[in-house]
Amino acid sequence: MSMDTLNKIVFIGAGNLATNLATALVAAGCSVTQVFSRTTESAEALAQRVGAASTTTLTAIDSTADLYIVSLKDSALIARLDEIAAIHPTGFFVHTAGSIAMDIWEDKVAHYGVFYPMQTFSKERLVDFSEIPLFLEASDAAHLLLLQQLAHRLTSKVYLANSLQRKYLHLSAVFACNFANQMYAISAHLLEKHQLPFDVMLPLIDETARKVHTLSPLAAQTGPAVRYDENVIQMQSALLQEEPLLQTIYEKMSQQIHTSHTSTEKK
Repeated sequence: MSMDTLNKIVFIGAGNLATNLATALVAAGCSVTQVFSRTTESAEALAQRVGAASTTTLTAIDSTADLYIVSLKDSALIARLDEIAAIHPTGFFVHTAGSIAMDIWEDKVAHYGVFYPMQTFSKERLVDFSEIPLFLEASDAAHLLLLQQLAHRLTSKVYLANSLQRKYLHLSAVFACNFANQMYAISAHLLEKHQLPFDVMLPLIDETARKVHTLSPLAAQTGPAVRYDENVIQMQSALLQEEPLLQTIYEKMSQQIHTSHTSTEKK
């Protein structure tokens, strides 16, 4: 088997990840022939972008495709799994989820796998796939090779990861991306309340991100919690007394930072 056997790729899903991945595959010379989405607007938008047909009906999906890339939210994938598998039971299906095991496909389709790009995606901002790590898993060696060949069209950062490893990848990404971004949102909220622009935080955010390219996150950490400056911590906690949830987050994070550094120092 070779990449030449993947002449017709169908996307089931047209959200943020699907939009970025389908666009990158077409740019890399692959052929996306059809896009399914629950809404006409989303299906047509991605289909037009990649030069494919569109549909909002699962039973209208091409049953002769070489690869079906299923990029739906987790609950929709589970709920519609049997319908999706029925499209082409002897076909090759992969999902793009970090937290769903590969074996959901077992006994439903003949060939299956996972094609998981670990990145945050938005339709409005296409990313450079050459910078993105791709994590793969497949039901057999031949189809794993196909996924590796496909992945290497996009990036040199191609890794094998089983379903348990991928769950921890996804969990780690939630901390590194989603939770970190929520901290930016809290920062913006506090600044707005006191008539200060969030832009003033951007150099600090950029430098913090740059530091972990050369230092471990623990080594890069600074601030009152590292040195456990109780006067500063108590004063800042008091500033949040009108917002108890934020106060709790501040206190728990300060405690966790201090505990991490204390444990490291004892080693």
